[in-house]
Amino acid sequence: MNKTNRVAKQLKDFWDEFKQVKFGIAGIILLLLFIFLVIFEPFLTPFPEASTRWRDITYWEDNPRSVPPVWINWFSQKDYTPTEYIEDLEYTEQNISGPITMLNTVIEYQYDYDIPPVDLIYRGTFKGNFSLNIVLERPDGNKINLVNKSFTSNTEKDFRISLVNESGNNVRSFARRYVKNLPPRVDVNTVLFSQADGELFSNPTPLNGTYKLNINLMKMTEETVIEDTRLVVSGSVSGLLGTDNSKRDVWSGLLAGIKWALFIGLMTSAISVSVGVIYGVVSAYYGGIVDSIMQRIWEIFINIPLLPVLIVLSAIFKPSIWSLILMMSLFFWVGPVKTVRSMALQIKEETYVEAAKALGASHRRIIFRHMIPILIPYSFASMALNVPSAILYEATVSLLGLGDATIVTWGQILHDAMNGGAVTNGLWWWVVPPGIAIALVGMTFAFLGFAMDTILNPKLRTR
Repeated sequence: MNKTNRVAKQLKDFWDEFKQVKFGIAGIILLLLFIFLVIFEPFLTPFPEASTRWRDITYWEDNPRSVPPVWINWFSQKDYTPTEYIEDLEYTEQNISGPITMLNTVIEYQYDYDIPPVDLIYRGTFKGNFSLNIVLERPDGNKINLVNKSFTSNTEKDFRISLVNESGNNVRSFARRYVKNLPPRVDVNTVLFSQADGELFSNPTPLNGTYKLNINLMKMTEETVIEDTRLVVSGSVSGLLGTDNSKRDVWSGLLAGIKWALFIGLMTSAISVSVGVIYGVVSAYYGGIVDSIMQRIWEIFINIPLLPVLIVLSAIFKPSIWSLILMMSLFFWVGPVKTVRSMALQIKEETYVEAAKALGASHRRIIFRHMIPILIPYSFASMALNVPSAILYEATVSLLGLGDATIVTWGQILHDAMNGGAVTNGLWWWVVPPGIAIALVGMTFAFLGFAMDTILNPKLRTR
């Protein structure tokens, strides 16, 4: 049997034993799920640039602030309006006089909810000179002139109109027809989407039906260009996991954080276990004074409280993701040393190791060719078991605001939630999902590690 066939047979034997361990299979399923989410992240998030523009407030400005996920409508007595993006608007064009041209489009919006949206936002890009007029026609036939505004720019730039902010006076005038004494603060959306009667403010009744937004754009010059216009219904619920107080989509942040959680956990674990295995083997192989010195050094590191030291180092150095991995590896390597050393003490007594010494093989060759390869299975199990700790420590450091702010991690999301008063304000959708995600990733690698340890360690102990 050649080497390839022997390796294939060993892998098959390992898999035959592994699949008998149920929690190991559960770990593999969860790991495949996370890998699937990482690979297809661009297709699963409504905000593909969430990972790179997480802290860019202009990227999220059209979203509602601190609203729950859309699926709470399944459990709520009242239906909340979901966020909706109406794009690819088509306009009819009519020449008014000379260079003046009128563009018109009518957007029909079906409102079948109880709680109105937070805002209606009309936006696009333009260059030149134009005026904008938007009229809302309600299902009851009433029309409200929402916006009259002009724009001028010699260069291409964005325009963004919040109808709630722009239509305040016109909406108050409309409401005054039915209620003489208006409250000091008028909720524009409640007026727009409620039945017009005397209880408009005291007990508003939703006005369901088709709303029509008549949008007129008057281009004042032939050179004026208006492009990429769209209407955003900024709902009272949004996305799969709601939004935070910076209008960011929590689901997009959660997806973006998966790859960093896996990267941090796997890199830290790979580096620290590799160092720990080599350290343990070298200590066992040389023995004597070398072993004594190395074990005293190990005892110093094992007694250092990792978390306080990590917090202090992070506060001093403001670490990047790489320096954070290196700092954790600096302390994580002690984990496998004792077990590896005890295994290596048995392995170095094997006849083939003695034969290699008799034939004049160097110490390096014996350690790296004859001893460490025997410990590779144990190393994989140890790596899997170290991943949850690395993710948890990173999340703790980030939760305290000491992590790498240039990336999106679940710890960073929890840190923002803590600063934003998510717990005190009842914004559970901002806190619970990252916490569950951390627990699931930790559980995934714990299952894999325990399964491999169950299969591999008895074989190693019997050598």
